[in-house]
Amino acid sequence: MAESKRVVIVGGGLAGLSCARRLAAAGADVLVLEREPRVGGRVVTDEVDGFLLDRGFQVFLSAYPEARRQLDYEALELQPFYPGALVWTGGGLVRVSDPWRRPLQALGDLLRPVASFSDLWRVGRLRADVLRGGLEALFERPETTTLERLRRAGFSDGMIERFFRPFFGGIFLEAELQTSSRMFDFVFRMMAAGETVLPRRGMARIPSQLADGLPAQSLRLGTAVRSLEPGEVVLESGERIEAAAVVVATDGQDAARLEAGPPAVFQAVTCLYFAAARPPVDEPILVLNGSGQGIVNNVAVPSSVSRSYAPEGQALISVSVLGVPEASDAALESAVREELGQWFGDLAGWRLLRTYRIERALPRQVPPALAEPQRPVRTRPGLYVCGDHRDNASINGAMVSGRRAAEAVLADAV
Repeated sequence: MAESKRVVIVGGGLAGLSCARRLAAAGADVLVLEREPRVGGRVVTDEVDGFLLDRGFQVFLSAYPEARRQLDYEALELQPFYPGALVWTGGGLVRVSDPWRRPLQALGDLLRPVASFSDLWRVGRLRADVLRGGLEALFERPETTTLERLRRAGFSDGMIERFFRPFFGGIFLEAELQTSSRMFDFVFRMMAAGETVLPRRGMARIPSQLADGLPAQSLRLGTAVRSLEPGEVVLESGERIEAAAVVVATDGQDAARLEAGPPAVFQAVTCLYFAAARPPVDEPILVLNGSGQGIVNNVAVPSSVSRSYAPEGQALISVSVLGVPEASDAALESAVREELGQWFGDLAGWRLLRTYRIERALPRQVPPALAEPQRPVRTRPGLYVCGDHRDNASINGAMVSGRRAAEAVLADAV
């Protein structure tokens, strides 16, 4: 920038932190205001009784191009999941393996009632298709729903219902698979090009690493913003902070409250974490509900991916339920225990650690949600907005939007 001017960023999630880092690198005077006592937005890890609980089961895709540019992967100590899943069919657990990373296991999977040989062949065609060309071209493809995309690709009903619906339903947080096919292609491409991983010390290490790269005194935690006025930000405390530019880096609903864009509609999820002496599956693999019955969508054992997620001799088990049920926590726990007892046997040794009911888990992206893959980050002179509701609902999308907002601020200051 031509001279030092304060840019105030409202929100210390991935988008806000990415924006702040880019601006600080260009020499701008940056101040990030975060209402919570920690950074991260929706990417949070709580420590409970020595267990690391990501606030809602989350994963990180190592092929995210923006994350590769901004993050130090070695410092995150990324730990991989098994490339595939175990599927509860109603009669038992069936393995479905990635035919490129685990070809011998995938051939053995053909003897089980989820994926046929033609399904595996179509996975190969789909993989080649999503890896073709650049990301911009991928987001310019004709848009339909994920379900229609899978049907047009020729997958069997069994493969869609038993694998794709619970797997991508758990990613998009909606079982109907109405999410944009462009988003499906993007996620499938990221999974094909890299690994599905967890940072060794929890997902919160991602925003913490971004925050660690900011200049001293550029981050104020526990600071809520009441309103925006020309040339200044008004805090809930009544304090006024002058600003040459303001970037609203909150979620889509809070951004709309601050007059920085239309409100976003969110998908919700409920996550229950249990502690146990032994894991229900002793490998770093996702377990899907492919039976079409019950309330559980998927089960994971984060401590089998990274031992740091649980104390020595203990296992951490994550159970995801799509949406936010009306049932009380006690009734929900009882229903989950009854259902998973059919999958894994006796759960008497399981101890509930915490239940998260997350209303704003992920922006909903049904067509034509991505008809404009990158929405404008300028709203009016001196006011900008970023977040995964501006690009696509992913860690990569949030970080890209933050960088785009920073570049818009810098361009307007020249």
